[in-house]
Amino acid sequence: MPAAKSSSSRARKPRPATSKSRSTPATSENLSSAAEQLITRVLKPLGLVVLTRERIQETLDEAAERGRITRSDANELVAELLRRGREQTDDLFERLARGADRARRTIGVGPSFPIPGYDELTAGQVGKRLDGLSPAELRTVREYELRHANRKSVLAAVDKALP
Repeated sequence: MPAAKSSSSRARKPRPATSKSRSTPATSENLSSAAEQLITRVLKPLGLVVLTRERIQETLDEAAERGRITRSDANELVAELLRRGREQTDDLFERLARGADRARRTIGVGPSFPIPGYDELTAGQVGKRLDGLSPAELRTVREYELRHANRKSVLAAVDKALP
Protein backbone atom coordinates (compact mmCIF):
# COMPACT_ATOMS: atom_id res chain seq x y z
CA MET A 1 0.00 0.00 0.00
CA PRO A 2 1.55 3.35 -1.01
CA ALA A 3 2.26 5.79 1.76
CA ALA A 4 0.05 8.84 2.05
CA LYS A 5 1.60 12.04 0.79
CA SER A 6 2.73 14.34 3.51
CA SER A 7 1.68 17.96 3.65
CA SER A 8 5.26 18.99 2.86
CA SER A 9 5.15 17.26 -0.52
CA ARG A 10 1.96 19.10 -1.38
CA ALA A 11 3.58 22.42 -0.49
CA ARG A 12 6.29 21.86 -3.11
CA LYS A 13 3.84 21.69 -6.01
CA PRO A 14 3.83 24.89 -8.03
CA ARG A 15 0.68 26.89 -7.62
CA PRO A 16 -1.00 28.37 -10.64
CA ALA A 17 -0.46 32.09 -10.99
CA THR A 18 -3.28 34.23 -9.75
CA SER A 19 -4.47 37.26 -11.60
CA LYS A 20 -2.92 39.42 -8.90
CA SER A 21 0.55 37.90 -9.35
CA ARG A 22 0.33 38.14 -13.14
CA SER A 23 -0.53 41.83 -13.03
CA THR A 24 2.51 42.76 -10.93
CA PRO A 25 4.67 44.63 -13.47
CA ALA A 26 8.00 44.68 -11.67
CA THR A 27 9.19 42.04 -9.27
CA SER A 28 12.58 42.07 -7.65
CA GLU A 29 13.48 39.03 -9.79
CA ASN A 30 12.52 40.86 -13.01
CA LEU A 31 14.42 43.97 -11.97
CA SER A 32 17.47 41.92 -11.05
CA SER A 33 17.36 40.15 -14.41
CA ALA A 34 17.00 43.47 -16.26
CA ALA A 35 19.93 44.95 -14.35
CA GLU A 36 22.06 41.90 -15.08
CA GLN A 37 21.25 42.12 -18.79
CA LEU A 38 22.11 45.83 -18.81
CA ILE A 39 25.47 45.10 -17.22
CA THR A 40 26.39 42.12 -19.43
CA ARG A 41 25.06 43.49 -22.72
CA VAL A 42 25.84 47.19 -22.45
CA LEU A 43 28.15 48.26 -19.65
CA LYS A 44 30.79 45.51 -19.84
CA PRO A 45 31.18 45.31 -23.64
CA LEU A 46 31.48 49.09 -23.90
CA GLY A 47 33.82 49.34 -20.90
CA LEU A 48 31.44 51.70 -19.10
CA VAL A 49 31.59 52.58 -15.44
CA VAL A 50 29.18 54.53 -13.30
CA LEU A 51 30.51 57.39 -11.18
CA THR A 52 28.37 59.97 -9.45
CA ARG A 53 29.22 63.65 -9.50
CA GLU A 54 29.69 63.47 -5.73
CA ARG A 55 32.21 60.61 -6.00
CA ILE A 56 34.25 62.45 -8.64
CA GLN A 57 34.19 65.66 -6.58
CA GLU A 58 35.18 63.75 -3.44
CA THR A 59 38.15 62.11 -5.15
CA LEU A 60 39.47 65.37 -6.56
CA ASP A 61 38.87 67.18 -3.25
CA GLU A 62 41.08 64.58 -1.57
CA ALA A 63 43.77 65.13 -4.21
CA ALA A 64 43.57 68.90 -3.62
CA GLU A 65 43.83 68.42 0.17
CA ARG A 66 46.99 66.35 -0.32
CA GLY A 67 48.45 69.10 -2.52
CA ARG A 68 48.46 66.95 -5.66
CA ILE A 69 46.22 69.37 -7.57
CA THR A 70 44.97 72.91 -7.02
CA ARG A 71 41.36 73.42 -5.94
CA SER A 72 40.53 75.38 -9.12
CA ASP A 73 42.10 72.67 -11.32
CA ALA A 74 40.07 70.05 -9.44
CA ASN A 75 36.84 71.98 -10.04
CA GLU A 76 37.65 72.43 -13.74
CA LEU A 77 38.43 68.73 -14.04
CA VAL A 78 35.11 67.78 -12.41
CA ALA A 79 33.23 70.05 -14.80
CA GLU A 80 35.00 68.60 -17.84
CA LEU A 81 34.49 64.99 -16.72
CA LEU A 82 30.78 65.65 -16.20
CA ARG A 83 30.45 67.32 -19.59
CA ARG A 84 32.11 64.38 -21.32
CA GLY A 85 30.09 61.90 -19.29
CA ARG A 86 26.81 63.57 -20.24
CA GLU A 87 27.87 63.59 -23.89
CA GLN A 88 28.70 59.88 -23.82
CA THR A 89 25.49 59.05 -21.95
CA ASP A 90 23.40 60.94 -24.50
CA ASP A 91 25.20 59.11 -27.31
CA LEU A 92 24.62 55.73 -25.65
CA PHE A 93 20.91 56.41 -25.12
CA GLU A 94 20.62 57.54 -28.73
CA ARG A 95 22.24 54.33 -30.00
CA LEU A 96 20.04 52.18 -27.76
CA ALA A 97 16.90 54.02 -28.85
CA ARG A 98 17.80 53.67 -32.54
CA GLY A 99 18.40 49.95 -32.08
CA ALA A 100 15.10 49.53 -30.25
CA ASP A 101 13.31 51.52 -32.97
CA ARG A 102 14.80 49.30 -35.69
CA ALA A 103 13.86 46.13 -33.81
CA ARG A 104 10.32 47.40 -33.22
CA ARG A 105 9.88 48.26 -36.89
CA THR A 106 11.37 44.94 -38.02
CA ILE A 107 8.94 42.86 -36.01
CA GLY A 108 6.05 45.27 -36.57
CA VAL A 109 5.07 46.03 -32.98
CA GLY A 110 4.43 49.24 -31.12
CA PRO A 111 2.90 52.49 -32.26
CA SER A 112 2.36 53.07 -35.94
CA PHE A 113 4.37 56.32 -35.99
CA PRO A 114 7.94 55.56 -37.13
CA ILE A 115 9.71 57.28 -34.20
CA PRO A 116 8.42 56.57 -30.66
CA GLY A 117 8.34 59.56 -28.31
CA TYR A 118 8.71 61.91 -31.27
CA ASP A 119 7.11 64.94 -29.62
CA GLU A 120 9.65 64.88 -26.77
CA LEU A 121 12.71 64.73 -29.03
CA THR A 122 14.89 67.65 -30.03
CA ALA A 123 15.52 68.35 -33.70
CA GLY A 124 19.00 66.82 -33.38
CA GLN A 125 17.61 63.66 -31.82
CA VAL A 126 15.00 63.34 -34.57
CA GLY A 127 17.71 63.73 -37.21
CA LYS A 128 19.70 60.87 -35.69
CA ARG A 129 16.63 58.59 -35.71
CA LEU A 130 15.92 59.03 -39.42
CA ASP A 131 18.55 56.46 -40.42
CA GLY A 132 16.93 53.19 -41.39
CA LEU A 133 13.46 54.60 -42.00
CA SER A 134 11.78 53.64 -45.25
CA PRO A 135 10.76 56.36 -47.72
CA ALA A 136 7.12 55.93 -46.63
CA GLU A 137 8.10 56.36 -42.97
CA LEU A 138 10.19 59.44 -43.83
CA ARG A 139 7.18 60.96 -45.60
CA THR A 140 5.04 60.23 -42.54
CA VAL A 141 7.56 62.05 -40.33
CA ARG A 142 7.70 65.00 -42.77
CA GLU A 143 3.90 65.32 -42.88
CA TYR A 144 3.64 65.17 -39.09
CA GLU A 145 6.43 67.72 -38.66
CA LEU A 146 4.79 70.11 -41.13
CA ARG A 147 1.48 69.94 -39.21
CA HIS A 148 3.01 70.32 -35.76
CA ALA A 149 6.39 71.86 -34.86
CA ASN A 150 7.41 72.67 -38.46
CA ARG A 151 11.10 72.71 -37.55
CA LYS A 152 13.16 73.64 -40.60
CA SER A 153 16.18 71.54 -39.55
CA VAL A 154 14.01 68.41 -39.18
CA LEU A 155 12.33 68.99 -42.54
CA ALA A 156 15.72 69.49 -44.21
CA ALA A 157 17.06 66.29 -42.62
CA VAL A 158 14.02 64.32 -43.80
CA ASP A 159 14.35 65.72 -47.32
CA LYS A 160 18.05 64.81 -47.33
CA ALA A 161 17.27 61.25 -46.18
CA LEU A 162 14.64 60.72 -48.87
CA PRO A 163 15.95 59.07 -52.06
